[in-house]
Parts: sequence; structure tokens; C-alpha cells
Amino acid sequence: MSPPSLIDAHPNLAGAAPVALSYELFPPRSPAAAESLWTTIGELEATSPDYVSVTYGASGSNRNTAVELINRLVQETTLRPLAHLTCVGNTPQELAEIIGELLDVGVRGILALRGDQPRDGGAPADGSLRYAQDLIELIRRVEQRRSALLCAGKVAVGVAAYPTRHPESPSEAHDVEVLLAKQRSGADFAITQVFFHTEQYAQLLSRARRAGVTIPIVPGVMPLTSIRRLTRLGELTGVEPAPELIERLAAADTDAERNRIGVSATVDLANAALDAGAPGLHLYTFNEHASALEVLDKLALPRPRSGNRHSSHQRPAGRRQLAS
Repeated sequence: MSPPSLIDAHPNLAGAAPVALSYELFPPRSPAAAESLWTTIGELEATSPDYVSVTYGASGSNRNTAVELINRLVQETTLRPLAHLTCVGNTPQELAEIIGELLDVGVRGILALRGDQPRDGGAPADGSLRYAQDLIELIRRVEQRRSALLCAGKVAVGVAAYPTRHPESPSEAHDVEVLLAKQRSGADFAITQVFFHTEQYAQLLSRARRAGVTIPIVPGVMPLTSIRRLTRLGELTGVEPAPELIERLAAADTDAERNRIGVSATVDLANAALDAGAPGLHLYTFNEHASALEVLDKLALPRPRSGNRHSSHQRPAGRRQLAS
């Protein structure tokens, strides 16, 4: 007997479009990290994701390394990169040059982000962009100038969404107004920051739709297997992970048991988002594939069959394939 599929568990998906799947990666910081990353890339590629996002450090650090990684993804794999781009501290001229560079290497998707404010608390440099919606509008202007090169195609522009109040925001309602402004500026879709409680995505979706946000909002989910990572992200987002999950992870006798607990909690989080109407899942991998693939195995996402695109490198045997 075949195992139950996600459609069996989620009747609202019956007859619906396949669930979108994507991952987040970041540039390696050492040769050893690079070797490990490319093993992960090969494993993730076999699941035929719709795209992989590539981030970089705060204030644009290691951006050049990110572009190198994106270039290799385009040239050596079947993966479609979504390039992160932050605007704080950069002038329109500088950003237009970076956008042009990304388009030249084959990028057709950009995640437009404000970025971190200067750490010294000072004001951004004169002439620099201040908000993500300004960056979105700049991307659209660069795109318009290059429409012939792009064969009149369109660059997909993504933005961030916040299931809980942004640390610098006065309210969740204000966060939704910002998301609506990003949509008006030309954003095509949003990816949420991490969240830890099953009801938070549904609540964001409800607030956003009531305010007039119509673009897809994809939940960003991280494997909840590392206490250190959960604690750190909780500090950054201002959202405390579920205390009972932290207690269960801390009480686990082995890494395998801790991983089982974390994967199960992640599956519950993803299922809750899909039940609420999520159009897909974006997995924050932290450049590790094992936990992400375990989550996907348990979800058995309905996915389109792979097309005719072929990788230029050999795929290892025995790699997991998602339901299609």
C-alpha cells in the first residue's frame, strides 16, 4: 500500500496546482565549507526545486562570493537562483550596477530587501536607498531598460514578510502596510521570515489579505533541530521558540533523537501553513541538506515531474525524490 500523500492529509490541495518548493543557501566561508555546500547543492538539486535563494552577509559582506556562487549555479546545475539584494548604504547607481551584473550572469529572480541599518547607529550615506520598495522600483527601471535583452521577459521580484512584528516596527498592522507598499511598487511574491508557532502563518495571511495584499506569501520554514540556532534566531526575530520544544530537544539523549523531535515539529509547522493555504514552502537549509530532506520525505509534497533540463554533473545514486 502506498503511503498517504500530502493531498490525503490536506484535501484542500486536491486538484490544486503543485506546491512550490525552494531553499535558501549562503556563500561558503572556507574551502571545506565550499566542498560541503556543493554536496548539499547536489542533494537538493535532485528534488527539482523551483528555485534556490542565495543570501550574503550583513551590509553586503561577501556579496562577490555570492555572485560567484550564483554564477556557478547557473552554469553547472539545473537550479534557478533567486539573488538576495539589500539596499541600505548603497546608492541607486551602485545598486543598478549590481542588478545589471546579476542579470548578465543569468539571474531572473531577485529578493529585494532593506538590509540591516548601520551598526554604529549613524545615518546611511547620502543618496543611498532606505527602503525595500525603493529597491523594487529600481529593479523595475533597470529591467525596463534591458527589456530587449530579456526578450520582453520579466524579472521575478520577491520581498520579505513577517509572521510576527518586525523588531523595528510599531505593530503587526504596520508590517502589513509595508508589505502592501512593496506590492504596489512591483513585488511579485513574498517569503516569510522564520516563525515557530503553527498559528502564526495563518494569522499573517489573514491580516495581509484583509489589507489588500494579493501576492503569494510563501512560508519560510527552518528545520527545528538545533537549540543553538533556535535560540539565536529567537533573539534576532524577537519571537521566543516554543519552550516545550526547547525542553524536549534539550532532554534528548542522542543527536538522532533530537533530530527526530525537531523534524517532527518542523513537519507540523509546514502542515499548518499548507492547511492555511500556503502556495509552497521555502526551507532555510543553513547549507545542510539532511534535515531538510527528512522534512520533505515526511511531507511528500505534490510536485510537477522534472522537465528536460539536465545537470552538467553526475547525480549521486540513491537520492530522495519528492512525490510527483
